[in-house]
Amino acid sequence: MPDTTARIKQHLSSGLGADKLEITIKSNILKYIFQNTYFINGTAYAGKSTMVRLLAEKHNGICCGENYHDIFMDAIDVESQPNLSYFDTMKSWQEFVNRTPEEYERWIAGCSEEASDMEIVRLVQLAESGRKVFVDTNISIEKLREISDYYHVAIMLAPVNTSVERFFDREDEEKQFIFEQIQKSENPEKTMDNYRECIKRVNCLEKYREFENSSFFVVKRDEERTAEQTLEILERHFKL
Repeated sequence: MPDTTARIKQHLSSGLGADKLEITIKSNILKYIFQNTYFINGTAYAGKSTMVRLLAEKHNGICCGENYHDIFMDAIDVESQPNLSYFDTMKSWQEFVNRTPEEYERWIAGCSEEASDMEIVRLVQLAESGRKVFVDTNISIEKLREISDYYHVAIMLAPVNTSVERFFDREDEEKQFIFEQIQKSENPEKTMDNYRECIKRVNCLEKYREFENSSFFVVKRDEERTAEQTLEILERHFKL
């Protein structure tokens, strides 16, 4: 694996000076590189980040939590990554919290698509370590089918309404900052209702069904099940 990974990394780096160069790596090569990479996708509040962390800790692996690809953010530009560049082009945070649900949904989908390239490149880099890599990913189901297989992918699902009802329950800086911006709007109640509709739009039943029927292994959130029990379920599936 190190030799193959090194060749691909060299291939990738060969295009750094070309503005429009795009490189395609065949899926069979990526599957080979990602032999020790385990992907978890799914809905919000399903426990993805917790499981990725616990798996990495227990199996001496590398934990790729949310936004693990951010090391490449300085390389993005408005033309190539318009959605990831949104925070540099938006007029204000009030614009951000007052977008329509349709606009918000398109932006989230666009960010995931643009970020997937950076995720894959980062994972190619990490594969060279020879360690197991556990990934909380937004790489689409379609791409996961191309670059991985059934026993290296798991889908974790939480009830559809959970993301809307609990979005601001977490005390991380980003969500609390958004909450503050909503409170600063001319009509905080109206803005909050609109923002919740945005969250609902990207965590709707249709998207839940797409994950559920993806043909990948699915773990649904169960409040009666402990984190340790969920960990064991994933370990069995990943054949760890």
